[in-house]
Amino acid sequence: MDLNPIKDAFDRVAKKQKLSGSKAQEVIDQIMQEIENAVEIIRSEHSGSEFNYTSVLPELNKKLQEISPLSQLEGAQKELNIALSKYPKQLEKSFNPDISKAYRNIDFDNHTINQIIASHFYRHGLLSIGDCFVNEAEELESTIAMRSLFSEMYMIVEAMKDRNLEPALRWAAANSDKLKKNGSDLQLKLHRLQFMEILQNGSRSEALAYARTNITPFASTHLGEIQKLMGCLLWAGKLDCSPYSELQSLANWNTIADELTRQFCNLLGLAFESPLSVTIAAGFQGLPPLLKFMTVMAGKKQEWHSMKQLPVPVELDKEFQFHSIFVCPVSKEPSTDENPPMLMSCGHVLCKQSINKMSKNSSKIFKCPYCPSDSDATQ
Repeated sequence: MDLNPIKDAFDRVAKKQKLSGSKAQEVIDQIMQEIENAVEIIRSEHSGSEFNYTSVLPELNKKLQEISPLSQLEGAQKELNIALSKYPKQLEKSFNPDISKAYRNIDFDNHTINQIIASHFYRHGLLSIGDCFVNEAEELESTIAMRSLFSEMYMIVEAMKDRNLEPALRWAAANSDKLKKNGSDLQLKLHRLQFMEILQNGSRSEALAYARTNITPFASTHLGEIQKLMGCLLWAGKLDCSPYSELQSLANWNTIADELTRQFCNLLGLAFESPLSVTIAAGFQGLPPLLKFMTVMAGKKQEWHSMKQLPVPVELDKEFQFHSIFVCPVSKEPSTDENPPMLMSCGHVLCKQSINKMSKNSSKIFKCPYCPSDSDATQ
């Protein structure tokens, strides 16, 4: 979806609004200046109760009429109103308010959907909102364990934002074997952050003692990393000016916090990204071509709900592609639940319908189209 026309229309409105506001302020300043001048005249010429204040007012009124504030504001306000009137039309042109025609009537598993929504709230630390949702959805029992786990993760990440690594180090130590099995060096990275934090505070001896106890056990696999950390000892108390400043940067802290979140979810068998966020983001990409296709189908009076697959491609970015697609080398068609890929005894794969066709519905032996091996459909 091209959002540039919407951005351009918005920028025009913002520009006209800024010009209108500046013009209004200019007119107000002119009026205030004339009023202040009139007040100054009254103060300077006042010599008692005999002074006639009304003699100043006609002159003030004349000058205000010369300023003509309404005439000055009319042009800028008119241009702003024109830009404002065009902006909603651009929104309506770019966004279809009725997406129901791209909706396929499916019986959703409400329990699963509630779990996805609740996990989204909990994994982002919105505990009170998540609690309110599960209470109203009557999913309290099934989400107790989920809430506890995500609460722990949220507490660890929030502590890291305050430069407190103790909760993260305890969790990494408790799950060190699982992290190693996943090939993660998260525990070393956390110890490195703690080492740098101690060193930044100026305690070289304390940092060295911490490294001996917690970092040297990783020497067999991360010797170069440890040698680099030893070089940091020369910059105790002034790491911000050192060649190692990136190790203590906020970006590095955020990167390791993200990795901790990823590993935490991985050990729970969950995706790093919220399924709800991924679904909405994928829908944002897939909806425009679907709506365009539905408009064409509606014009041809064809019903798409009965189709097994869409006749047009709906392209999604790579981050939304989780499953490979098998295309049968014989029929050149992608596999489906009704026509799944099947492994032959020779190790090659064809779709079920192609095998049935080549074997005359399992009535004879057939040759694999890739090798000279004979294959039996029943095997």
